[in-house]
Amino acid sequence: MLLLPKLLLASVLGVVVSAGAVAATAPAPAAAAPANPSGFAIHRGTNLSHWLSQDFGWAPREEWTTENDIRYIASLGFDHVRLPVDEIVLWKEDGSPDEKAFGLLISALEWCRAAKLRVIVDLHSVRAHHFNAANEGMTKNTLWTDPAAQAHFLDLWRQLSSRLVKYPNDFLAYEIMNEPTADDFEDWNKLVARSMEFIRSVEPGRVVVIGANLWQIPQMLPKLKVPAGDKNIILSMHTYTPLLFTHHKAGWVPAPIRDYPGPVAYPGPIVDAATFAKLMAAYPKDQFNFLDNSTDNWGPARFRVEFEPAIARAKELGLQLYCGEFGCLPTVPRASRLAYYRDLVGVFEANGIAWANWEYKGDFGIAEWHGLKSLDGAPDVQLIDVLFQR
Repeated sequence: MLLLPKLLLASVLGVVVSAGAVAATAPAPAAAAPANPSGFAIHRGTNLSHWLSQDFGWAPREEWTTENDIRYIASLGFDHVRLPVDEIVLWKEDGSPDEKAFGLLISALEWCRAAKLRVIVDLHSVRAHHFNAANEGMTKNTLWTDPAAQAHFLDLWRQLSSRLVKYPNDFLAYEIMNEPTADDFEDWNKLVARSMEFIRSVEPGRVVVIGANLWQIPQMLPKLKVPAGDKNIILSMHTYTPLLFTHHKAGWVPAPIRDYPGPVAYPGPIVDAATFAKLMAAYPKDQFNFLDNSTDNWGPARFRVEFEPAIARAKELGLQLYCGEFGCLPTVPRASRLAYYRDLVGVFEANGIAWANWEYKGDFGIAEWHGLKSLDGAPDVQLIDVLFQR
């Protein structure tokens, strides 16, 4: 799940869009996503979060996600799930595999296979890298500077592949890593190259999902380097923009978002210019200018411009584009939240972008969830209908 730290993003993005320019931009017509040779076909999916990744102990793992959940997801019309896994869940501190956790992973794959759901196994976090280390008081990510950590990362994939290679290429795909945050873009590109070299040495036909550096935001995709001519790749982006709306009142985000009591609105500007100026007056502007888009005229046209760098890059490479995470907390007005999802998914559909919402069960979930209580999952039928554009 994308969580931006306190850093300057505008200079990195290299994309400045005014609200007026956005309003004049019309969505592109629908386009079919390029097929990969292995036949791993995905369109609409959901994330199985807080189970084998970001497990906060809300319920025993054996209860949080079950075969009944998988059957229910399939019954809704989803064709795949993205399954995040963490090193700290699958491997013990001494590096030995946690066979109980691996057993749940294998069970999930068998349940999905029986339900005719494809699966993306996403290595969500490792001990040397967490996508939100800057905001959660974690130790600094060492993956980008420590050769031993990089070798260990590749060994994790060696172990995963040895267990998962038996599954058909048209059923299972790998996602190298979730939301990399390297200071130097080339550090991620180099790790992608090494990871792909290994995976292709043992699984030449496996589809691999790869996102760009800096939380997989779409503006960064043109900087991503992938092996030339490899058509068994899916390009991935994540979006939670505009953050002041989607993460309203979240407790784990930078202070301006966390502390703003509201109101927020969608479509249109999330807040008016005067309110935004007052909110940001207490904070260093150069640390939080990724929030400047809060006063843009948000709607389908603005989303289309937001995603244009990723759409263009996927078209250039002849690869499928996939939004592996997006979502909005239920802390915003209900009508605004539903309108946000409807417009966002509409842009995905119009531009041939496959997607998986964040998430099946959790704060953003399509299965209702309250505080720290476990429940079987009362479906948000209205939200599900919006996701499927019904």
